[in-house]
Amino acid sequence: MVSWLYRHWVTATLWMGILLLLLLPIPILRLQWSWFLVLIYLHIPIYMLHQVEEHTGDRFRRFVNQHVFGGVEGLTPAAVLWINIPGVWGVTSLALYLAVVAGAGWGLIADWLVAVNGAIHIVAAIAQRIYNPGLWTAVFLFLPLSCVTLWKSAGVQATWIHHVAGLSVAVIIHAVIIVHTRNRAARLRAAHS
Repeated sequence: MVSWLYRHWVTATLWMGILLLLLLPIPILRLQWSWFLVLIYLHIPIYMLHQVEEHTGDRFRRFVNQHVFGGVEGLTPAAVLWINIPGVWGVTSLALYLAVVAGAGWGLIADWLVAVNGAIHIVAAIAQRIYNPGLWTAVFLFLPLSCVTLWKSAGVQATWIHHVAGLSVAVIIHAVIIVHTRNRAARLRAAHS
């Protein structure tokens, strides 16, 4: 099962993202969600489209291992699955559930995850002066979606607690990824020395 996921999760992601976009009229028309909740819902399929740009052909993992770790496999296929399936799909889905059940402001967890990830792609591209897989969807999908969602959050009485919680979750997830991959790369370099 795991080897199947390694090979096919990106293809499945494309079709799930399209399906979730096709289902969008249901929360708008039938469930009569607020525009803010619709924006939070959109974070799931938009992130999936970003993952397709980023991970098709295993290009993000290969890019990171080559350009960040100098050819050492700091980022593994297993890590990519853990980051993207529970770490992205799980967190953005949980944010939507919390927004619906516990208060709309909790949806900002999904928005800050998108904002931080998009900012990392953009800053890395500027610093390295090269394209990184995921950059175009970060610029043309993440940035506008995140900005509109943050702007609309004022209308749902999102408090500073919601913003701090969302930003904290996003930073912690990205910090764990960075620490894990750097530690793995350092262990591999030490073993080959």
